[in-house]
Amino acid sequence: MSAAINTVIFATTTKLIAKSTAPLKPCNRFLFNSPSSSLIKTTSFPISATTIPCYNSGIGLNRSIFRAFSSSSSAVNNTMADVSDSSMDAVQRRLMFEDECILVDENDNVVGHDSKYNCHLMEKIESENLLHRAFSVFLFNPKYELLLQQRSATKVTFPLVWTNACCSHPLYRESELIEENYLGVRNAAQRKLLDELGIPAEDVPVDEFTPLGRILYKAPSDGKWGEHELDYLLFIVRDVKMHPNPDEVADVKYVNREELKDLVKKADAGEVKLSPWFRLVVDNFLFKWWDQVEQGTLQEAVDMKTIHKLT
Repeated sequence: MSAAINTVIFATTTKLIAKSTAPLKPCNRFLFNSPSSSLIKTTSFPISATTIPCYNSGIGLNRSIFRAFSSSSSAVNNTMADVSDSSMDAVQRRLMFEDECILVDENDNVVGHDSKYNCHLMEKIESENLLHRAFSVFLFNPKYELLLQQRSATKVTFPLVWTNACCSHPLYRESELIEENYLGVRNAAQRKLLDELGIPAEDVPVDEFTPLGRILYKAPSDGKWGEHELDYLLFIVRDVKMHPNPDEVADVKYVNREELKDLVKKADAGEVKLSPWFRLVVDNFLFKWWDQVEQGTLQEAVDMKTIHKLT
């Protein structure tokens, strides 16, 4: 992000804070992309606890603030106009340009980073073979029912499809690049469960995620967008509180095995849509692993050495 855009964002934020009557408190986790670094730098100043809460993800601005940036900051919009779609939802546009995905090779070695926008352009995927790291969370309640979400209508890729509890990307930041015990991916999963489903971090401790395996797949969403991911499959059994974020999620539900099988039949009949990564896991692994979740033998299924290339 350019210095000019940072200046506009700072000015816009200051105006919004000035309008708030809530008491101010210090926050040391207000983050901007640094124009001189591929990572992130921190700025500290007092902000309103109600207007701009500090989430544990490290991104201090909430989505309503960024909507204000998108609608009121013509400088930001003009700077991005040559690469953004005018029809794209403001929140999704912000994520597309701000989030930096981790680029990997087919052996899951980190080779760089690029914007979420570029990583999901089929033209870039095909011409540059861009492959990014991702994760998919499979969350079961104590009754061993699987949580599903329907992606929101404003999602750029695969809107309104049904999928597993949470599917996203670790970002190119220190806490999500940690390779040891797959901690970076686990940190990212905890962050996105809060962001998408409003599940508090204490409900999904990072050490409760079981990384079962990795898949590599490519899937077009439409003529322009698609996925090319090396996807970590994370399983967790927890009783959680949820407050789904409508910017990310249209609907949620828990299903048992038979209900999921019925959903797959409806997808085969064209009545509903399932995400390609979820369908690959369902067809290749899920029901066997589901048995092991119930039997308490899930550790026997762990295989983090193999990268399954699925089509």
